[in-house]
Amino acid sequence: MSSVKQVIAVRTDLDMAKGKIAAQVGHACVLGAEHVRKSHPEWFNEWWNGQEKVVVKVNSMKELEEVREHAISLNIPWSEVTDAGHTQIAPGTTTCISLGPAPEDLINKVTGDLKLL
Repeated sequence: MSSVKQVIAVRTDLDMAKGKIAAQVGHACVLGAEHVRKSHPEWFNEWWNGQEKVVVKVNSMKELEEVREHAISLNIPWSEVTDAGHTQIAPGTTTCISLGPAPEDLINKVTGDLKLL
Protein backbone atom coordinates (compact mmCIF):
# COMPACT_ATOMS: atom_id res chain seq x y z
CA MET A 1 0.00 0.00 0.00
CA SER A 2 1.23 3.49 -0.77
CA SER A 3 1.38 6.12 1.91
CA VAL A 4 -1.91 7.56 3.12
CA LYS A 5 -2.80 11.24 2.91
CA GLN A 6 -5.73 13.61 3.19
CA VAL A 7 -6.43 16.32 0.62
CA ILE A 8 -8.67 19.32 1.20
CA ALA A 9 -10.03 21.12 -1.88
CA VAL A 10 -11.01 24.73 -1.12
CA ARG A 11 -13.17 27.02 -3.26
CA THR A 12 -11.33 30.23 -4.15
CA ASP A 13 -14.35 31.92 -5.76
CA LEU A 14 -15.81 32.73 -2.32
CA ASP A 15 -13.05 35.24 -1.48
CA MET A 16 -12.78 33.97 2.09
CA ALA A 17 -10.29 35.64 4.42
CA LYS A 18 -7.23 33.56 5.40
CA GLY A 19 -8.61 32.88 8.88
CA LYS A 20 -11.93 31.75 7.43
CA ILE A 21 -10.14 29.39 5.04
CA ALA A 22 -8.08 27.99 7.93
CA ALA A 23 -11.23 27.31 9.96
CA GLN A 24 -12.98 25.63 7.03
CA VAL A 25 -9.94 23.45 6.29
CA GLY A 26 -9.83 22.51 9.98
CA HIS A 27 -13.47 21.42 9.83
CA ALA A 28 -12.75 19.37 6.70
CA CYS A 29 -9.74 17.66 8.28
CA VAL A 30 -11.67 16.60 11.37
CA LEU A 31 -14.79 15.51 9.47
CA GLY A 32 -12.74 13.54 6.95
CA ALA A 33 -10.56 11.87 9.55
CA GLU A 34 -13.54 10.82 11.66
CA HIS A 35 -15.33 9.45 8.59
CA VAL A 36 -12.31 7.35 7.62
CA ARG A 37 -11.65 6.25 11.21
CA LYS A 38 -15.06 4.54 11.07
CA SER A 39 -15.17 3.40 7.44
CA HIS A 40 -11.52 2.44 6.75
CA PRO A 41 -9.72 2.04 10.10
CA GLU A 42 -6.66 0.55 8.41
CA TRP A 43 -6.19 3.75 6.34
CA PHE A 44 -6.84 5.93 9.39
CA ASN A 45 -4.33 4.03 11.52
CA GLU A 46 -1.62 4.28 8.86
CA TRP A 47 -2.32 8.01 8.40
CA TRP A 48 -2.60 8.91 12.10
CA ASN A 49 1.11 9.02 13.01
CA GLY A 50 2.12 11.47 10.26
CA GLN A 51 -1.29 12.94 9.40
CA GLU A 52 -0.16 14.10 5.94
CA LYS A 53 -2.47 16.81 4.61
CA VAL A 54 -2.41 18.76 1.37
CA VAL A 55 -4.62 21.76 0.62
CA VAL A 56 -5.48 22.48 -3.01
CA LYS A 57 -7.72 25.01 -4.69
CA VAL A 58 -10.69 24.84 -7.01
CA ASN A 59 -12.19 27.85 -8.75
CA SER A 60 -15.90 27.14 -8.42
CA MET A 61 -18.63 24.97 -6.97
CA LYS A 62 -18.80 23.18 -10.31
CA GLU A 63 -15.11 22.27 -10.08
CA LEU A 64 -15.57 21.14 -6.45
CA GLU A 65 -18.48 18.93 -7.55
CA GLU A 66 -16.31 17.41 -10.29
CA VAL A 67 -13.63 16.56 -7.71
CA ARG A 68 -16.26 15.04 -5.43
CA GLU A 69 -17.82 12.97 -8.24
CA HIS A 70 -14.42 11.68 -9.34
CA ALA A 71 -13.66 10.68 -5.72
CA ILE A 72 -17.01 8.90 -5.47
CA SER A 73 -16.30 6.99 -8.70
CA LEU A 74 -13.05 5.68 -7.13
CA ASN A 75 -14.68 4.92 -3.74
CA ILE A 76 -12.54 7.52 -1.95
CA PRO A 77 -14.15 8.67 1.30
CA TRP A 78 -15.03 12.36 1.23
CA SER A 79 -16.58 14.89 3.56
CA GLU A 80 -18.15 18.24 2.70
CA VAL A 81 -17.99 21.43 4.76
CA THR A 82 -21.07 23.63 4.58
CA ASP A 83 -20.82 26.98 6.33
CA ALA A 84 -23.29 27.95 9.05
CA GLY A 85 -23.31 31.54 7.81
CA HIS A 86 -22.34 33.29 11.05
CA THR A 87 -19.59 35.43 9.51
CA GLN A 88 -18.51 35.94 5.88
CA ILE A 89 -20.40 33.32 3.90
CA ALA A 90 -24.11 32.76 3.27
CA PRO A 91 -25.63 29.90 5.31
CA GLY A 92 -25.48 26.56 3.51
CA THR A 93 -22.56 27.48 1.24
CA THR A 94 -20.19 24.59 0.55
CA THR A 95 -16.67 25.89 1.14
CA CYS A 96 -14.45 22.82 0.78
CA ILE A 97 -14.28 19.05 0.78
CA SER A 98 -11.93 16.53 2.31
CA LEU A 99 -10.76 13.47 0.41
CA GLY A 100 -9.44 10.68 2.58
CA PRO A 101 -7.28 9.97 4.44
CA ALA A 102 -6.79 7.37 1.72
CA PRO A 103 -3.93 5.80 -0.24
CA GLU A 104 -1.91 8.51 -1.96
CA ASP A 105 -1.94 6.81 -5.38
CA LEU A 106 -5.75 6.76 -5.28
CA ILE A 107 -6.16 10.37 -4.17
CA ASN A 108 -3.61 11.58 -6.73
CA LYS A 109 -5.89 10.31 -9.50
CA VAL A 110 -8.42 12.94 -8.38
CA THR A 111 -6.31 15.84 -7.08
CA GLY A 112 -2.87 15.35 -8.65
CA ASP A 113 -3.38 18.11 -11.22
CA LEU A 114 -4.87 20.69 -8.82
CA LYS A 115 -2.74 23.62 -7.67
CA LEU A 116 -1.77 24.08 -4.04
CA LEU A 117 -3.68 26.78 -2.18
